[in-house]
Amino acid sequence: MIYMKTLFAAASALALAGCALNEPYQRPEAAPAAYPAGPAYAVEKTDHAVSAFDTGWAGFLGDASLRRLVRLALDNNRDLRVAMLRVEQARAQLQLQQAATVPQVGVAVAGSNSKNNASSTDDANRNHGVSYNRSAGLSASWELDFFGRLNALDDVAREQYLATGHARQAAQIVLVAQVSEQYLAMLAFGEQLAVSNATEAAARESDRIAKLRFDTGTGSELDATLAQGVVQQAQANQAALTRQQAQAKNALVLLLGQPLPADLAAPVPLRDLALMADIPAGLPSDLLLRRPDVQQAEALLRAENARVNVARAAFFPRISLTATAGSASSSLGNLFSAGSGAWSFAPQLLLPLFDGGAKQANLDAARIGKDIGVAQYQKSVQMAFREVADGLAARGTYEAELAARQAYSDTQQRRLALAELRYDNGVDDYLSVLNAKTDLYNAQIALVTARLNRWNSLLELYRALGGGWREHGAT
Repeated sequence: MIYMKTLFAAASALALAGCALNEPYQRPEAAPAAYPAGPAYAVEKTDHAVSAFDTGWAGFLGDASLRRLVRLALDNNRDLRVAMLRVEQARAQLQLQQAATVPQVGVAVAGSNSKNNASSTDDANRNHGVSYNRSAGLSASWELDFFGRLNALDDVAREQYLATGHARQAAQIVLVAQVSEQYLAMLAFGEQLAVSNATEAAARESDRIAKLRFDTGTGSELDATLAQGVVQQAQANQAALTRQQAQAKNALVLLLGQPLPADLAAPVPLRDLALMADIPAGLPSDLLLRRPDVQQAEALLRAENARVNVARAAFFPRISLTATAGSASSSLGNLFSAGSGAWSFAPQLLLPLFDGGAKQANLDAARIGKDIGVAQYQKSVQMAFREVADGLAARGTYEAELAARQAYSDTQQRRLALAELRYDNGVDDYLSVLNAKTDLYNAQIALVTARLNRWNSLLELYRALGGGWREHGAT
């Protein structure tokens, strides 16, 4: 009785000491107090708009064809499939680690034969020195986690599992944005190709007229050569844009994991697309809870903190209990007869004494790993803050840029008409027409690019604020 009380008191003291070993986790300070302000950043238009985190991608993406493609990608994309499988793998690892914290019970069957020649001095009776032992029963073993080693290992596995879950959410958010961006790029290259085709057709007509004038003596060879150069430049632009459109389509097919549907609706012009533009930025501290990549970095940091606890627990004894209960006999026939019962109980304490500094080195490595985790977490927060700030700056400036580029394109269209009129009346040579056509083409291409960049900036802001991880918004 005194022995049991002493053992219980010692176990209680060890348990309390083990609780004090764990190094508590503290989230590092990383989030700034506010987003930047200035001429580039537009003032929020709505005070009560739904946040990006609570806005489903189906509500944010206003194009039916784009929503269909996103659904296909979520069902078939291989990278997302790998991310999902890694979650399942991490769950299995967590279950494996949790199993180590409970007693392990099994069936033990054993048999042995032994002979001791010294047991008999008579040569005739020497064979009688053989002994037999047969046993069968249940065996149980359990490591007592007084110093938190198993609990810390469980924390490591749990945080790694949570990290893979956040990584899967981050992969989905990125996939939604990538599919949208590649689809918009394919549309933009198509619109720019249409501009190039129209430019090439007009250039061919101008080339025909310039050659006719040169042949009839009413035009110069320089004008004919300039007109021919416009056609050749337009053809080069056509080839480049055709290639870029095909490459954008190939990238989209890769993201979808299958070819584009044959019955996909005709694309809507970029200027007529509808994406939700008024998404509130919220507070920088919201990113810590709404960005899955930031949550992933924090889960990995918590795992590193738990590894420090594992390394600290290695300095203290490991206590395990092993017990068996069953039957034992010198013959198999009497193994389960009356009076053959047997049991054993074997506590074991493993106390580290000298290991050449291995445990200290392991602890140092774990602490350095935690410091690395802190730096990586802080970087993820800073990167998230930068992406949101860039998105806000883009939203605050692209409207003005689009209006200016549209006005510039209209001006160049009018300039070309005047240059062609002056050329037809013999006031100017063809060089003025060539310059006007070149500037108009560049203005139209830049206008399409600005429209694409505006939509991409809204997509990136939506992603940066944690949107895109579910199809429908919060209810």
